[in-house]
Amino acid sequence: MAFKTTRPLRFGDCDPSGIAYFPSYLNILVGVLEDYFASLGFPWRRLIDDRRIGVPTVRLDLTFMKPGLQGDDLEFVLVVRGIGRSSLDLEHQVSANGHVLWTAKHRVVATSLDNNQSHAWPDDIRAALTSHLEKTDAHHPAT
Repeated sequence: MAFKTTRPLRFGDCDPSGIAYFPSYLNILVGVLEDYFASLGFPWRRLIDDRRIGVPTVRLDLTFMKPGLQGDDLEFVLVVRGIGRSSLDLEHQVSANGHVLWTAKHRVVATSLDNNQSHAWPDDIRAALTSHLEKTDAHHPAT
């Protein structure tokens, strides 16, 4: 099941011509990921302070198709594609005004904030993530 949310593209996210500055997209994407975890019942503040779990990005592949413009409402669709011992593979599609602006393949890893090493997803978080796992081939033996 995809997670969907909308974010405005603000003046401060754009260059002087009004076109989105790509590092701003990454900052907005982090906020979307934070909101996704909160929607599962795991706000980052609780993960960080109480459970000492970090969720750093270890791989991010972006493809830009069209520019985003100041004032656009960016529509984010986040899909869970895979869950490893400590990794989480996501795909993002970002659209505005009915057009896809960019897509991303994104891997984050659960880490212990005490030793900065990868950390297996705790059972409750794994269960929540698994309930959102997209299965593109229901007949594939691995799904």
